[in-house]
Amino acid sequence: MEIIVRAGESGKRIDSYIAERSEMTRSAVVNLLEKGNITINGLSVGKNYKTKENDVINIIIPEPIKTEVEAQDILIDVIYEDDDVIVVNKPQGMVVHPAAGNPDNTLVNALLAHCGSSLSGINGVVRPGIVHRIDKDTSGLLMVAKNDTAHLSLAEQIKEHSFLRVYNAIIVGHFKQTEGTISAPIGRHPTDRKKMAVISSGKNARDAVTHYKVLDELKGLSLVEFKLETGRTHQIRVHSSHLGHPVFGDPVYSKTADQALKFGSDGQCLHAKKLGFMHPTKGEWLEFDSDLPEYFKKIIIANKI
Repeated sequence: MEIIVRAGESGKRIDSYIAERSEMTRSAVVNLLEKGNITINGLSVGKNYKTKENDVINIIIPEPIKTEVEAQDILIDVIYEDDDVIVVNKPQGMVVHPAAGNPDNTLVNALLAHCGSSLSGINGVVRPGIVHRIDKDTSGLLMVAKNDTAHLSLAEQIKEHSFLRVYNAIIVGHFKQTEGTISAPIGRHPTDRKKMAVISSGKNARDAVTHYKVLDELKGLSLVEFKLETGRTHQIRVHSSHLGHPVFGDPVYSKTADQALKFGSDGQCLHAKKLGFMHPTKGEWLEFDSDLPEYFKKIIIANKI
């Protein structure tokens, strides 16, 4: 894989820069740097190297080693599948990939059983095929790469903001405007490391842009469509909460988790409803739409004005 540093991209730490351009995790990039699999203008560098315009970055991605993550025969809702990609409709409560506290019963465990070895290896053995993620308690559409060529193509689309991601959410209260754009940098919360927050400046701040449109006003709630321009951690949840209208049922950014649980939602009422991307080898635009979960429908019916 070759990346050329573009105008205006000088002065960035090489590990963070490659992670942004490739959608590899920063830890995966650091690992490749330490192994000498990444060179800048033909020379090995450390993770603290700062990019310069026209730097030529060459990345050698080793053959994926045999995964120790167990394949588990877990039913998944496959919306679309071919030799390059698979689109699944993830239920609320399912973790995307194994991590501390969630070693199994994840989407990756299910994908390994469904796809076998046909998953991209760029993100390592714990996250095979995973190009983008959604939170455990967020439901909806997720696209997975079945080979490295597809992975790199889709990751570049995400980087260039040409990848369509539209969510529906039930939020607390009513927005003052029925549609608009939230442009506010997001970073790690300064005192609570489990949270993200809107922060004005600092190396922790990353640009974040969310477009919204109110679809229906309910009793004390609203059904809102959110379209992501960027993809920061907890972006919709943080931006909506920042405006004083957290996502209904969100256990981190609101106090409505118990209320949502009465309707069957064990977490934030946030659903990845639409997904669109250019097929990595066919060059065709693919777009998918998924139905709202039952708990969404129950909340909407119960709170109709």
